[in-house]
Amino acid sequence: MTKNYELGALILRVVLGITFLVHGAAKFQMGLGNVSGFFESLGLPGFMAYLVAVIELVGGALLILGIGTRIVSILLGLIMLGAIVKVKLAGGFMGDGKGAGYELDLALLAISAYLGLSGSSLYAVERLWKRTDSAAVQG
Repeated sequence: MTKNYELGALILRVVLGITFLVHGAAKFQMGLGNVSGFFESLGLPGFMAYLVAVIELVGGALLILGIGTRIVSILLGLIMLGAIVKVKLAGGFMGDGKGAGYELDLALLAISAYLGLSGSSLYAVERLWKRTDSAAVQG
């Protein structure tokens, strides 16, 4: 049964990674100055746009590779929490006809929370380091 949990966590990790990698790349393609302006229009400091874009892009790649899954997932979860509260909540769960709702953000937050709590080690590059470290201690 443990193998099934690990397989499920792998699927969640890779899908979350791809989703954030693409969203981070989109922010860079839009121009971080434009994204910064959007953040400022929400009353957030513009520099946060740069921070969010980097966390999404790099964090997405790290999740796909299986490096720092718990930490990256917590950071992405915080981004989703901020997006829900600051941008999407007013539009409702399914949106208000003018903008998207927070249903996708909530699903991404839930996946992030699961991975932040449980991790995901199946096919994770991070396992290579852990095996090396434990072998060095024993040897």
